[in-house]
Amino acid sequence: MMSAENLIDNLAKEVEGEKGSEENILLFTLSTCMWCKKCKRFLNDRNLKYRYIEVDKIDRKDKSIILDYLKSKYDSRISYPFLVCEKGHVVGYNPNKYEELLES
Repeated sequence: MMSAENLIDNLAKEVEGEKGSEENILLFTLSTCMWCKKCKRFLNDRNLKYRYIEVDKIDRKDKSIILDYLKSKYDSRISYPFLVCEKGHVVGYNPNKYEELLES
């Protein structure tokens, strides 16, 4: 069985951007969630490179592995969007927190 990290690497879709590659931004979203769309727009507007997984579009088994991993690694409730980067994580749509974490 593959590790949660490998699973995430396999499933994540990459969005090209000129900035943010050193931040290693990873986003967990739902395809139907307006807050998730706003979060992606926030990153896109700032030309940030990031990877994302639309959790509602992956296999149930994979989803369960990823959610368990996120809960244990970040000791956090899971709510979308769930943004992870080098400096920390943000649960839910919170542009002010994104600014804090991602300011260069």
